[in-house]
Amino acid sequence: MSSVYNWQLGRAMRYPFEQAAPKEQFAFVININRCIGCQTCTMACKSTWTFSRGQEHMWWTNVETKPYGGYPHHWDVRILELLHQANPAGMTWQGKPNGDPRQPYGALSGRNIFEAPDQVARGAQPNQVLGYLPSEEEWTSPNMHEDVPPAPAGKPMDFGGGEDLARGGGHKTWFFYLARLCNHCSYPACLAACPRTAIYKRPEDGIVLIDQKECRGYRKCVEACPYKKSMYRGTTRTSEKCIACYPRVEGSDPESDGVPMETRCMAACIGQVRMQGLVKVDKDNVWTEDRYNPLYYLVHVAKVALPLYPQFGTEPNGYYIPPRWVNVKYLEQMFGPGVSQAVERYRTPDRELLAVLQLFRRSNRIIARYEIKEGPKVYETTVNGKKFEMYNDTIIAFDRKNREMFRTQVEEPLHVRPPAHQNSI
Repeated sequence: MSSVYNWQLGRAMRYPFEQAAPKEQFAFVININRCIGCQTCTMACKSTWTFSRGQEHMWWTNVETKPYGGYPHHWDVRILELLHQANPAGMTWQGKPNGDPRQPYGALSGRNIFEAPDQVARGAQPNQVLGYLPSEEEWTSPNMHEDVPPAPAGKPMDFGGGEDLARGGGHKTWFFYLARLCNHCSYPACLAACPRTAIYKRPEDGIVLIDQKECRGYRKCVEACPYKKSMYRGTTRTSEKCIACYPRVEGSDPESDGVPMETRCMAACIGQVRMQGLVKVDKDNVWTEDRYNPLYYLVHVAKVALPLYPQFGTEPNGYYIPPRWVNVKYLEQMFGPGVSQAVERYRTPDRELLAVLQLFRRSNRIIARYEIKEGPKVYETTVNGKKFEMYNDTIIAFDRKNREMFRTQVEEPLHVRPPAHQNSI
């Protein structure tokens, strides 16, 4: 085992391969507060990549209802139970969230999936990755427990009343939609477990792929991936996974005009919940400062976007803006210790954050940087005892070639149809 640095854990950790980093890293942010669970992203991916025989149960992208939903069923509960068994003393965060890009959430004590040698899947070497292989039944019914909220403990079907969100409370009854795809981790568990070294991480953008000529379908990647986004195809006896629509990301798609373009699931989102991009990283996979890259801003400056289950140790490159109506303890288990601050900032966004949030899904091309032109104040109020002001700023997006892609305003314009056309379509 080699020692690599995981900035999401705030410490070095064990990994089967030596430290390596791509030139840039593919990453994305999903705003859970906006997701309506329409599954448009799911079907965009399905109709593009997994519509053939043997791929019936492959959902490289899916939207599941938390806390009970999941595909495969209860994937996160299963791996969290294994982590709990491997850490009888618990996994705890030392320190507090801060502005250090090498340790933004503090440091996690306890063994992650690469550091738990007692209960592991067998990969290229024995005792590589903690994991499990889902049963066939767990791969059925991808929308199981959709729209199902939890009831108070000991009171089944008693969903109670809501609490005052304006005062910083959460709902007693809640659920939310979690849109998922491969996180293209900096330290992929699938790659670590493959005995054929058929899985690799592209040096140009960090996208994780499976070489179909090398794969023999041992399903070690399926067993090892804690997010269960590597899937086995029985007709070809190989594993397959999300490829991040890499022709679009690398700018070779005819529609891309030679610049990076968002994936199918991202571009199809009608709820404007997604943003995708490429971030600069150093030799330890730590994000280097790129102040006006919208992903860098959301993760490291505004700190409203958090990694999905960072305690697994894979350093996922999928980030989520947590829902503001959900029990904080549940969210901390899912996104780490920065949840309270992230929710508070989202409830009362500052001037720049409010502007950057307007960038989501305004184009199918990846935004390389943004600029803000200040506008007049249009609204003022008090939220949780704090003054909140809204300015009608204009935010301008630029592509990789430094060309203006679009500009939009914080306050969307109101268009009134003339009386002669009020009822026409």
